[in-house]
Amino acid sequence: MAAWGVLALLGFQVFFLTEASMARCQAGGYEDIVIAIDPGVPENVAILETIQTMVKEASHYLFNATRQRLYIRSAKILLPRTWSLNYTKYTNRTRERYEKADVVIANMFPRIGDAPYTKQYGGCGEPGRYIHLTPNFLLQENLTSLYGPYGKVFVHEWAHLRWGVFKEHNPNEPFYITGKSQVEATRCSANINGTYRVPHVGPSCVTRPCSIDPSTGLFAKGCTFFPEKTLSAGESLMYSPGLHSVSEFCDETSHNIEAPTMQNRMCDCRSTWDIIRNHRDIVSAAPREDFNMSEPTFSLLRYKERVITLLIDVSQSMNTNNRFGRVRQAADMFFTESIAEGTYLGIVEVSIYSYPSSKLLQITDDSVREHLRTKLPPTVSDYGSDFCLGILEAFKINRESGSLPGTEIILLADGNDIKGSIRCLSDIEESGVVIHTVALSNEATKELEKLADMTGGLKYFVADQEESHDLIDAFVGIANENGGNSARVSQMESATFSVNPTQCISDTVYMDSTAGAETFFTVTWQYSDLSINLENPNGKIYSTADFTTVPASHLSRLKIPEVAASGAWNFTLCNNDTRDQVLGIVVTSKSAGVNEPPIIVNVHMNNDTNRHPAPMIVYASVSQGLLPVRGANVIAVITSEDGDRTALQLLDNGAGADIVKDDGVYSKYYFKFSASGRYGLKVRVTCHVSECRLVHPKNRVLHLPGFVENGKVMMNPSWRPEDDVLPVLGGSLQRTAAGESFMVSDVVKEETDVYPPGKITDLQAKRIDDTIVLSWTAPGDDLDIGSAWRYELGVSNNIAELRDDFWGSVVVDVPLKPSSAGSRENYTFIPNHDEEDIVVFYFSLVSVDENLQKSAPSNIAQAAIGVPSFVAQCPTQKPRTCTTKHVQVCDAGSTSAPTQPAKCPSKPKPKCPTN
Repeated sequence: MAAWGVLALLGFQVFFLTEASMARCQAGGYEDIVIAIDPGVPENVAILETIQTMVKEASHYLFNATRQRLYIRSAKILLPRTWSLNYTKYTNRTRERYEKADVVIANMFPRIGDAPYTKQYGGCGEPGRYIHLTPNFLLQENLTSLYGPYGKVFVHEWAHLRWGVFKEHNPNEPFYITGKSQVEATRCSANINGTYRVPHVGPSCVTRPCSIDPSTGLFAKGCTFFPEKTLSAGESLMYSPGLHSVSEFCDETSHNIEAPTMQNRMCDCRSTWDIIRNHRDIVSAAPREDFNMSEPTFSLLRYKERVITLLIDVSQSMNTNNRFGRVRQAADMFFTESIAEGTYLGIVEVSIYSYPSSKLLQITDDSVREHLRTKLPPTVSDYGSDFCLGILEAFKINRESGSLPGTEIILLADGNDIKGSIRCLSDIEESGVVIHTVALSNEATKELEKLADMTGGLKYFVADQEESHDLIDAFVGIANENGGNSARVSQMESATFSVNPTQCISDTVYMDSTAGAETFFTVTWQYSDLSINLENPNGKIYSTADFTTVPASHLSRLKIPEVAASGAWNFTLCNNDTRDQVLGIVVTSKSAGVNEPPIIVNVHMNNDTNRHPAPMIVYASVSQGLLPVRGANVIAVITSEDGDRTALQLLDNGAGADIVKDDGVYSKYYFKFSASGRYGLKVRVTCHVSECRLVHPKNRVLHLPGFVENGKVMMNPSWRPEDDVLPVLGGSLQRTAAGESFMVSDVVKEETDVYPPGKITDLQAKRIDDTIVLSWTAPGDDLDIGSAWRYELGVSNNIAELRDDFWGSVVVDVPLKPSSAGSRENYTFIPNHDEEDIVVFYFSLVSVDENLQKSAPSNIAQAAIGVPSFVAQCPTQKPRTCTTKHVQVCDAGSTSAPTQPAKCPSKPKPKCPTN
C-alpha cells in the first residue's frame, strides 16, 4: 500500500475499537442496551425505577436529536448476585456481561462527585467503552440542575459511546479569542448567550466582574460563564444537556469551528452532526414520517453463581513442547488461586471420545479445590480430538446447575480438530453458553476464535514455549470475568527466568495497600524442584519448607495466612538441577478491604482483526476501581505465532495514539508485524513511591454553575469548583495482565518506507509579549517511533481556510530539527502585524520524513496578538439574602463579552521566520 493509502487510514485515526457492546440498531431502534449494576451498589428498587425513566426520556430526546431517525426499543438491566429482589421478576443472564455493558452503575472511591462520563479511548468516530453513572446521580434528583435531565444526559453520553464524538466545553481552556477579536466562552454553538462573572463560593451570593489578564488577552482565573436560562439556541447537546433549550447537535450551520474543544481537536473542526450522520446507525435509518414510537421495554437479568466446565484437549499433539504439562499447571493454579469461591466447576477431557472427569462441584473450601486438581487428566491419548463431542458433553455437565444459558466453557486446543465441530455450531449458538478459547500453538485452527466471538467469550493465544506464563495469565483473565471489581484477582507478578545449574535469580515483588488478601506466591519449574527464599517487608523469611509442592504440576505455592504486608517482598530462586531450566514466579492477591477497590489493569487492541499494513493501537487502562491512575510505567509485550516478542512503552501523554493526557489510558501504535496469524498481548505496570496519582475521569459532563435569568445570576446551590487534585498512591505498585488475542493477515516483509510520521494532535499556541510560542509532542518517523525529518507550519488568519486547504495557507519550514517521538517541542513564531490591531493567528503542523512522506495536518491552534479592550461591567454588589431556598440570586452585571470597538482587523501575511 502506498504511503498516502496508509495516511488515509491515519487522517481521523479510523481504527475502530473492538465493539464490546451487544446493543444493535434495527430499523432505527436500539435493542438490547445493557445497563449493569455493580455488586458494590446496595440494593435499591428506586435505582431501577430511575433507570427506566431515564431510558424512556432518552428515547424521545434521541429521536429529536437524530432528526426523527433513532430511538430506543429495548434495554436490559443486569443485576448483581448481591441483589435478592424478591419483590420483582427477573431471569438469569445468558451472554450479557458486566465487563461489556454499555452503561455501568457504580460508586466512585474515593467519593469525588457524581458527574456522568463516558470512557473513550479512540479517535473521531470510534466507539467508547462504557458510560458510567453513580447511584447518587440516579437517586438525587437535585443533581439534574447541575448536569441536566436524565434523558438528555443519557443521549449526551450515548453520543460519546456509540458515535465517537467529543465534548464541546473545555475546563482547561474555558475562553478563547475569536477571529472578530472577541473573548468568548468555549462552547458550541456560539449562539448560547450568557454573562461572565467570578462567583463567590460560600454562604453569600455575590459575584464580581471578570478582568482581562493582559498576558493572555483572556479572562483571568476564576471567571465563569453563566448561560442565559432562556435561550433560542437549540444546540448543542455535546456542550451541555443541562440547558433547557438545547436538544440538538451542532451541525455545519451552527458549529463553532474556532472554539478549542475536544471535538474540534479530534475531528478536524468538523461538527458533531457531521460525524454522527455518517455512522451506520444513521445511514441505515431514514427519517420517520410518524412520531409514534413504542416506549422502550426492559428485561431484568441477574447474575447467578458462575458455572464453568474446563474442556481439556488430550490428543496426541498435546505432548509437543510440554503443552499438556503446562495446561495441568495452569489449571491447578486456576482451581486453587484464581477462581472465586461459590463458582461451580466441572472437567471434560476430549480426544476422539469425550469423558467427564468431574461433575459440577461448587468451590466452598480448599478440600473441593484439591479434589478438582486430582480430577485433571493424567496423560494424553494416542488419537486426535472431536471437539463437538466434548462441547456437547460439557453442555450435559453445565445443565447440572439447573439451566444451560449463561454457563461457561473454557476450551483449550492446539490443533485443527476443531474444524469438525462445525456440525454442532447451531447447537452452540442456540445454547446461550459462553465459550472462552485458548489457542495453545500456532497449529490451532483459526476457527477457534470464531467460537468465542459467536458466544461472547474471551479468546487468548498462548506462546508454544516453556519460557512463558501466558497460559496462567489467560486463566487469571477468565477468572476476573466475574461481574464486577470486588472479587478480582490482582496479578502482581508473572515472570520466568532461564537459570543455569547451581545458579540463583533474585528479584523483588511489590505489594501495595489496595491488595494483600488471599495472597499466593507460586513458583514454577521445568524439570525438578528448587530452593526458595522469600522475605516479607518486615524481615520475615519463608523458605522452601514453607511452600507446598505439587510435583504433578511442577509448582510450589505459599498462601500468606494473613493480609500480606505492603512493601517490597524479596525472593531468590535457585536451580538445584544439573540442567538449565526455566524457573518462574506468579504472585496473586485480592482486595485488602471491602471499602477500597483494587488497582486493576484492562488491556486490549483497538481491533481484534487487522490487515497489513494498517497499524493497530495497544491500550492499557490503569485504575483504582473506576478512578484513573496517572504516572504509571506501562510496558506491553506482543507475541506472534512465530515466537517473536515485541516490547512497547505505552504512554499517557495525549499525543500519537493517545487521545487524552493523564486519563489513565496508556497507548501506542503497533505495526511491526513479524508474520500473519495470531498475536498474544500482555502488559506490565509499575509505579515507584509517589509516582502515581489518582485523577478524575477526563470526560465528565459540564458542571453548570448556574444561569442568568432577568439579569440576575442564579447560582446552583450545590455547585462548587471541581478540584482535580486527588491522592498520590502510597507505596510502589506492580501489576501484570493479559489481553485477548488478535489476528493479522497479509503480512509481507517490505523494504519500502510504508508509514508516514504520526499526526500531531496536541499543538498549542501561547502568546508571550509580541511572539507566539507553539508547543507540541514530537511524532516519529514512522507514526510514533523514531524521529521525523522536518516540520512544515501552516499559518492563516482564517481558520476555515486552514482547515479546508492547508497547502493554500502560508506554509513555512520550521527551523527546528525534530526530536525523538514523545519529546516536547517548542518553536517561537514572530508575527508581522500592526501594533494597533488585534490579530488572531491560526496554526497547523505537518511532519515530514526523509522519504518526503507527510503526516496529516495537525489540530489547529490559535493565539492573538494584542489585548481586547474591556467593556466595564457593573461594580460588585453587596451580599444580600438569597431569594429562594433552591437558587442563589445575584446581580449579573454585563451580559456581553469584552469586544473590540468596531474596526475591521487587518489580515497581514505572517512573517516567515528565517534560520
